[in-house]
Amino acid sequence: MNQAAYAAVDWGTSSFRLWLVDGEGRALAERRSDEGMMAAAKSGFATVLQSHLAAVSAPPDLPVIICGMAGARQGWVEAGYVDTPAPLAAILAGAVIVPEESRDIRILPGIAQRDRDAPDVMRGEETQLLGALGHDAASEALVCMPGTHSKWADVKSGTVARFATFMTGELFSAISRETILSHAIAGAEAAENLDAFRDSVIAAFKTPAQATNLLFRVRSRQLLFGGRPAAARETLSGTLIGLELAAGLAKDVPHGSVTLVASGRLAALYRLAFDTLSVAVQSIDADEAVLAGLSRAAAAIWKR
Repeated sequence: MNQAAYAAVDWGTSSFRLWLVDGEGRALAERRSDEGMMAAAKSGFATVLQSHLAAVSAPPDLPVIICGMAGARQGWVEAGYVDTPAPLAAILAGAVIVPEESRDIRILPGIAQRDRDAPDVMRGEETQLLGALGHDAASEALVCMPGTHSKWADVKSGTVARFATFMTGELFSAISRETILSHAIAGAEAAENLDAFRDSVIAAFKTPAQATNLLFRVRSRQLLFGGRPAAARETLSGTLIGLELAAGLAKDVPHGSVTLVASGRLAALYRLAFDTLSVAVQSIDADEAVLAGLSRAAAAIWKR
């Protein structure tokens, strides 16, 4: 059996993922939980990490590389930001050591866009970019990273030139639970309505100025013409994703293709949305990207 060289951790606001990784960047074991920053801040970051390391029988001297919210101001140790234009190589150089720990634990910094007209921050997604593109990529890419807070990044020659955050996932959750649309979506079954999704993506992409009107139509259409909750759910999802794509695709797409970094249902939905708008996509699995980014960071830090 291959020997572990380090542990890699993606520590989100509400989720925790740990991989035991060998010297070739291959995952030997994996742990997932809902012990994200919010939970770990109460129980203790060191306690949470050690419990997962013990579960995979990690040696006491095994180093750990971490990205995500563990490096936030409210996290374990603040890892700060690299300012745009941000070379991805600077992410590798900016890792912060967690003090007073028996093992070597490093947390990667995020990226900040200190533009008063378009201030923005990312933490965790920079590691996906590092894994998806590499820190020395010579090409230009427009990268879409869906999530609770979706990120779109313009990357040129290994440098994040600019990026933008869209609260698409959080808005879907809030609107579907806390507004009048909750009545339209209540009881939505697992079945999908792809036609409703495609139609709403197109409508939102073409007329983003009508965003709040398009959202209300989810309810009024159901009241006046009927329709199942699944159709309403897919219409809400398609509307919000269509609005995001209207902004994300407002500028020219390098080489005519968007790099989509996503996993699971989000990957399928965004691929369908891009296909609906006849936009070519290069897909990269988000889990594979973040692990590859953490592996690149580990290799640079510990010269493996």
